[in-house]
Amino acid sequence: MKKPFYITSTLPYVNGEPHLGFATEIIRADVLARHRRQNDREVFFNTGTDEHGQKIFLKAQELGITPQELVDQGSEKFKALAETLNLGWDRFIRTTDTDHVAAAQKFWTICDNNGYIYKKEYQTKYCVGCELEKQDSDLEDGACPIHPDKDLEIREEENYFFKWSAFEEQLKTLYTEQSSFVKPSFRFNEIKGFVEAGIRDFSISRLREKMSWGIPVPGDEDHVMYVWFDALVDYISTLGWGSDDESLFDKFWQGGEVVQICGKDNLRQQSAMWQGMLMAAGIKNSDKILINGFINDADGRKMSKSLGNVIGPDELVEKYGADALRYYVLRHVNNHEDSSFSKEQFHEAYMANLVNGIGNLTNRILQMSSSYGVKLESEPAVHLEESLFHSYDFNGEMDRIWRMIGEADQFITDEAPFKKIKVDEDAAKEDLRYLLEKLFVINYYLAPIMPETYGKIRVAIEENQKPETPLFPRIEFGG
Repeated sequence: MKKPFYITSTLPYVNGEPHLGFATEIIRADVLARHRRQNDREVFFNTGTDEHGQKIFLKAQELGITPQELVDQGSEKFKALAETLNLGWDRFIRTTDTDHVAAAQKFWTICDNNGYIYKKEYQTKYCVGCELEKQDSDLEDGACPIHPDKDLEIREEENYFFKWSAFEEQLKTLYTEQSSFVKPSFRFNEIKGFVEAGIRDFSISRLREKMSWGIPVPGDEDHVMYVWFDALVDYISTLGWGSDDESLFDKFWQGGEVVQICGKDNLRQQSAMWQGMLMAAGIKNSDKILINGFINDADGRKMSKSLGNVIGPDELVEKYGADALRYYVLRHVNNHEDSSFSKEQFHEAYMANLVNGIGNLTNRILQMSSSYGVKLESEPAVHLEESLFHSYDFNGEMDRIWRMIGEADQFITDEAPFKKIKVDEDAAKEDLRYLLEKLFVINYYLAPIMPETYGKIRVAIEENQKPETPLFPRIEFGG
């Protein structure tokens, strides 16, 4: 019996607009969910929004609205990605949801009862952009390398702490026993080196009088939970952990394959902090952490509102369609390293590989098959184990499929069934049957990647007619 499969994206903060980096993350998660379902796995796909913390609190003050009003507005923008990007998640959880709040408080209580939470006075450097404490070794020229435009705060107050240091050896054992726990391997080496150097306990509360927007600490009305401690619990609260019905949690987390996907700025939180928290609560660790790089502009600069170089998924989908963006981020955004992006690059890939690639191939094959009365008699076998999505190689699987498209195009050029039909009808029809089977197989591999295109090609093959409108219409750049 195949193991259930659980996949979760991170939960983005709602103080900004959805950007291409998160679009890449959520599309990859969606593709893995669809692929595993295609392989007869039971799947739970989780996403949502992170809605507590100082960034939210300060943004709401700046806008003159309540934090709840801000997160209600912001959450809808991310929820709308379901339609924009054609996503099929099983739950969109908000960290302000009542079941999550209750689960986070229960998680705190269990860790506290197990002896892993204590209170102390401390002083630290803090990056509001990351919502993380920073050691000197984390800084570049005295600033956070991810948010160099934000001044570090010096914080001195009494907080609750999580005894993360108690799990240093257990984390090392986890990394040894699960030899591919983090992908790519260089990110795994990075977190192993971080833990090997020694980990320190981290603050998990904030004084309510200074920052009130958070989940109340159980038994202490003067403190609210630190946003990361609260938000990470969503990975299990979404499954009903801590409620009266934990059947989904038992099936998908305890009994399933647990995969998390995130950006490189989440490496520490996902693969070390969260894993230590799970150990403290006596819960099974994750099975795989997939780390994405950043998307930069064509000049190699990280996209940011201050630079004015941000490109949102909405404008690309409005012009080119959701499947075009899904194609692009899976094939042309590097699996693990940072990638550059420009509208010119996107347009060139769209024209070359969608308009003149799968779109043109589909039209050529079905134009000939319908003209010459050749139909697909039965569905050919598809070897799903060949898909590189099993090993999370998005770029490799996309290249493999497009090689198949190129091979089919080359076959038409070499065998020229449109000419052969005049001198050897049987041979020409055999060529077309081969091409129909090839197109069917290609399309089956496309199903989790470009679901709308998959549906159109499948109908076209069944009806033995080329699509009434182009799968990917020709578009003038800049128009």
